[in-house]
Amino acid sequence: MALLNFRKRETVETGSTPEMEAFLKGYSIEVMPRTAEKVEDFRTLLAPGTRVYIAHIEGTPIEDMVATAKRLATEGYPVMPHFPARIIKDEATLADWIARYQGEAGVDQALLLAGGVAQPHGDFHCSMQLMETGLFDKAGFKRLHVAGHPEGNKDIDPNGGMKNVEDALRWKQAFSERTDARMALATQFAFDADPIIKWVDHLSAEGITLPVHIGIAGPAKLQTLIKFAIACGVGPSLKVLQKRAMDVSKLLLPYEPTEVLTKLAAHKAKNPDFNIEQVHFFPLGGIKTNATWAIDNGGASTAPAAAS
Repeated sequence: MALLNFRKRETVETGSTPEMEAFLKGYSIEVMPRTAEKVEDFRTLLAPGTRVYIAHIEGTPIEDMVATAKRLATEGYPVMPHFPARIIKDEATLADWIARYQGEAGVDQALLLAGGVAQPHGDFHCSMQLMETGLFDKAGFKRLHVAGHPEGNKDIDPNGGMKNVEDALRWKQAFSERTDARMALATQFAFDADPIIKWVDHLSAEGITLPVHIGIAGPAKLQTLIKFAIACGVGPSLKVLQKRAMDVSKLLLPYEPTEVLTKLAAHKAKNPDFNIEQVHFFPLGGIKTNATWAIDNGGASTAPAAAS
């Protein structure tokens, strides 16, 4: 019944364009164990093969993370759990997490990141240290994604620049060239296409060619987005939301990522070598709302490569 429900949605007339449809093909989405519990069956919301990231927030037991991964894998989705370096105590803990994910949910891909914790809980403080253990390679992980920051990251570059972030990306680029794992940059969300385009082109010019999976905030109340944007350190594109908040006619309307995605999709259509490979959604207004918006705007089809 779940698959029948999904196919029925595909017949609905939408306002999607060929450019948007191509750009959203194979999009991924993020969940947390507590939000996943509210979804009775993901097959009513997501196309088969959609990559689902599982965010690991400090304090979430690994048992809950693995149970969510197992549930999603059973429903037919390739799962990419977060491995936040600063909440992993030591190499033995990392090895245990990898073994649990593989043994119980067949996981073979991961998002490696520092994690939003000021003080490390143990031996690791950055994703590069996780990669250097060699444990993911030993376990035969096929994909390793790392974080990207189109508007910088003041935790890494306190002065607001990009030097430390870019040095780390050069290291990760070199790592990708000596490993068999497929790598990509999964980025923080942003609301303005122009800074994103400028950043992606700059990376390419600097020889950083890891494919970009651009982070996009899904539909949500404006107040909710502003709160998350400030908490996550979103930079210049926050002005897009602030400008919208000053327009009384739009203040109470939910934000939708139509404008930023339309512009990025058009740019990609005109510049096929533009290095955004896929869209990654942060469903800040709810996964059902986000999934429905994506389907209605051309994202119903699934790229076979998304599961690889």
